[in-house]
Amino acid sequence: MPKWLKTVIAVLSLPLCIGATKALFLVVRNAGGRADSIFVPLVAGAACWWVIYLLLPKPMWLYVVGHELTHVIWTWTCGGRVKRFRASSQGGHVIVTKTNSLITLAPYFFPFYVVLVVIAFMLCRVICHWTASLVWFHLLLGAAYAFHVTLTWHALQIRQTDIAAHGYLFSGVIILLGNVGVLLVGLSVLTAEVELMTVLRWCLRETRGVFESLVGLF
Repeated sequence: MPKWLKTVIAVLSLPLCIGATKALFLVVRNAGGRADSIFVPLVAGAACWWVIYLLLPKPMWLYVVGHELTHVIWTWTCGGRVKRFRASSQGGHVIVTKTNSLITLAPYFFPFYVVLVVIAFMLCRVICHWTASLVWFHLLLGAAYAFHVTLTWHALQIRQTDIAAHGYLFSGVIILLGNVGVLLVGLSVLTAEVELMTVLRWCLRETRGVFESLVGLF
């Protein structure tokens, strides 16, 4: 797909970015009584990681491994194969048999270590019959997602060939929608207060509202 077409798609997707973000605020606002039991430990976990991020050396090797493994996961998901994998604190790369925008940009919106926390928690519950409080799970989720956000932002300060290859506007839209989408689904499942179909309707309603506002300007 040529870059000019990706730019057109990105511009047309901007109302969706705004609508999805507004829907995210609605999900948070409708969490109701789950705020203390979920959002407090999530924020506490994120704050703990933020302190570590500011005061200690950045664990770039850990970030790069997760970044490159995300390329691998999305390559497999899209039906491709991985021919070579390399990761170090200075950087990494994978050689794959198939590529597209999602495979290339997935590490910037797919929180690899959040998924690992979820899988580990589920295995502990099912296999080890772990009955520890969910507070620890939410605390780790918050820290893992903060890890994803902070180190992704840190990596973006350096020119990324992944993003340059698809254009900055198109890449920015995909990354924003990907991150908002992860939060919409994740918070809906965690709080169990809003059904996913309701979230989808909110996204469509808010996006339609943005379109109508833009049309009204003309």
